[in-house]
Amino acid sequence: MAQLSLNKRAALLSIVLLIVGLLIWEAAIPAQKAAAELTEYERLTGGGAPKAGIPPPSKVIAKAWEELSNPFYDAGPNDKGIGIQIGYSLYRVLTGYFLAALVAIPLGFLIGMSPVAYKALNPFIQVLRPISPLAWMPLALFIIQDSEASAIFVIFICSIWPMLLNTAFGVAGVRKDWVNVARTHELGALKTAFTVILPAAAPTIVTGMRISIGIAWLVIVAAEMLVGGTGIGYYVWNEWNNLDLTSVIFSILMIGVVGMLLDTAFGLLQRKVAYVE
Repeated sequence: MAQLSLNKRAALLSIVLLIVGLLIWEAAIPAQKAAAELTEYERLTGGGAPKAGIPPPSKVIAKAWEELSNPFYDAGPNDKGIGIQIGYSLYRVLTGYFLAALVAIPLGFLIGMSPVAYKALNPFIQVLRPISPLAWMPLALFIIQDSEASAIFVIFICSIWPMLLNTAFGVAGVRKDWVNVARTHELGALKTAFTVILPAAAPTIVTGMRISIGIAWLVIVAAEMLVGGTGIGYYVWNEWNNLDLTSVIFSILMIGVVGMLLDTAFGLLQRKVAYVE
């Protein structure tokens, strides 16, 4: 009951902070003079022409209503709805992400269970892990020669490290007496991995997966700005080239909302796999 009350108070405080922030933002944007209010000199020097500037929240909300009322329209290569753009980005993110999981989790198990494998692979991990994912983009474009596949590769390479290291850490941290009990029951290595080690290491593995999906969503925006074509990153860059800051701010908010939903989904999964001794 106390927790419910705490959640309600936190939600109420969040709404109040949002409203106050929007009001301050709205008040901070100077109102543009009407043409009738301009002097003759200002009109001659182009003072009446619309100037690019930070839009007030009211314009961003109006833009959001316009875009979200028809998110899947397709009027040509450079004019697609926000739903289509986000769909392309999610496809690239999830494809690269699950390919990384197929590599990272089994390899992390191997590293966590074998000190020899850890010592052999650790130098490669320490060299490759600090490289910025976007540093791989020129090489990927040159070798793969396909922007779509290159973006997926960048997601793959940035997603693999948190999952790999967290899986190895989680597997290595499983209590040895649990593994010894499994051996006394003459369980094979594969059965021990699935019935003893995996449930105990699952919270740490999912933590790595949660970190990876956040990084992947960050990187795809930058990757799509480079490769162009479709996706939420391309949408941001295209609207910036059009000097439509209202659309830019709207797309930034959409990036944040989608990122929050992805993190929330993995947060729920993390609670599901919580291991109770």
